[in-house]
Amino acid sequence: MLLILIFFAAPSAGTEIKSKITIKIMSKRKRLPIALTIAGSDSGGGAGVQADLKTFAALGVHGTSAITCITAQNPKRVTGIQPIRADMVRRQIEAVFDELPPAAVKTGMLYSAEIIRAVADFFERGKRPPLIVDPVMVSTSGAVLLKPSAIRVLQERLLPLAALITPNLDEAEILTSRKLRNLEDMRAAARELRERFGCAVLVKGGHLRAPHAATDVFFNGHKSRLLVARRVRGVSTHGTGCTYSAAIAAGLARGQNLPHAVRFAKAFITRAIAQSYLAAGHSVLRHAQPV
Repeated sequence: MLLILIFFAAPSAGTEIKSKITIKIMSKRKRLPIALTIAGSDSGGGAGVQADLKTFAALGVHGTSAITCITAQNPKRVTGIQPIRADMVRRQIEAVFDELPPAAVKTGMLYSAEIIRAVADFFERGKRPPLIVDPVMVSTSGAVLLKPSAIRVLQERLLPLAALITPNLDEAEILTSRKLRNLEDMRAAARELRERFGCAVLVKGGHLRAPHAATDVFFNGHKSRLLVARRVRGVSTHGTGCTYSAAIAAGLARGQNLPHAVRFAKAFITRAIAQSYLAAGHSVLRHAQPV
């Protein structure tokens, strides 16, 4: 281990104040697992790639990214979307895999059928790490983040490649073509989606009208598990779905199995909401390593 000493001197009225900072450089550096997010950029910093990279960093994972869209947005609204060319999305993914092969991958906002095809083409070939698909369709403010024409391509090409999909209630309703009003409906939706796409399913119940608890349903084809957390009141959040799926990917990258990674991520997102802070009056998730 090498020690570097840095001294600061601040002269004033015949006296000298010295400060010393000691920096330790370890001879054996820590190796970090790697995760990749394929998602849109949020100019407000609360969701999308920005939220994913904050989550990866908080959980001790080196985050890489392939940006699918540039958005003009803030916690209240999305005012513009500019998709990246599908071939450029593919090149970003290839560049990451060439030198920084990730141990887990998550997708967020994909927006168009062309981008979905580019991602699916890459993951259909060869052995790939586990893929978490957050089927982002509509923003919290109501902006359309997945073109209607792309929903069929998402279901036919990408969802069957996933290790886990993480739809919220609205997205699960679109994928199953029926309303989900209670936990039994969520369980049935998880079973249906597992049967159709062959992957594990996490149906998130944060939008369910349950006053005291936020309950999610996880089904991997063998057991159905409920993940229950006390509902945090008085906090209007942005980027919870992105953070939740990113935390699952981070857990997988760190070697956790899928059920463990999902439980870990549920605790992480609950803490991020409960300990959120304010930025210009807006609630911002606290992406911090749990103690």
